[in-house]
Amino acid sequence: MATYAIGDVHGCHRTLRALLAELPLDRSADRLWLVGDLVNRGPHSLKVLRWARRLAGKMGERMTVVLGNHDVHLLALAAGIGRKRHRSRLAAVLEAPDGDELLTWLRQRPLFHHETLAAGGEHLLVHAGLLPEWSADIAAARARRAETVLRRPGGLESLLASSGEAPSLDEERETFWTLTRLRMLTPEGQPCDHAGAPEEAPEGCVAWFDLPERATRDAVVVAGHWAALGHRLRPDLVALDSGCVYGGSLTAVRLEDRKVFQMASREE
Repeated sequence: MATYAIGDVHGCHRTLRALLAELPLDRSADRLWLVGDLVNRGPHSLKVLRWARRLAGKMGERMTVVLGNHDVHLLALAAGIGRKRHRSRLAAVLEAPDGDELLTWLRQRPLFHHETLAAGGEHLLVHAGLLPEWSADIAAARARRAETVLRRPGGLESLLASSGEAPSLDEERETFWTLTRLRMLTPEGQPCDHAGAPEEAPEGCVAWFDLPERATRDAVVVAGHWAALGHRLRPDLVALDSGCVYGGSLTAVRLEDRKVFQMASREE
């Protein structure tokens, strides 16, 4: 049994299909992880969502998709609370006859997943990042509480009440923001507003995974979200957003042996 992790798809359905054709993925036995941001920016969000929901129905617990910030943006638009930016790119989902079913499925995706692989040790799957003081167990417990809020009526509104800025009002908002949006922190643990490459960050801003006291440094974190970071492999990190939607590539990694599979963007 192998575990394949795929980076941010962002509606790049043509590239996704081409990548999947190259993966030696056994859908009856292997596992598939997606780091979130299935939708937005790219041209075929509806096709990607339909593919993911259909395949998840076949693979069951062997397929895990965590929520990304662009997936959250789609849910917010559907709830009438999201900013109208990019609405035209997501109109096909919002107007689709199966749109409600797709959105219900998307809202049920976890924010965090962790698992000890038979070959490879403990792996943590998250879209964006983790705060340095969080162990895997703490992150999982906090994620479950935030997911409970997300899935109840009005829950998304309360989680987004800070208007997209780093929240300080309560634990669930902090958890939700961190798992879906975090990139950089100060040494004191405060978020830094920098989306470029970490090497270009302002003084005093550090990539969340580089803080020396990070409680999860002995695990492998599998994440996306950060196109300027790009695809990077370290003993403690598998970064998978290689900017397919910007003309880069879509990346998959087989986690047990770190074999990399990449497909150059095939989107119009």
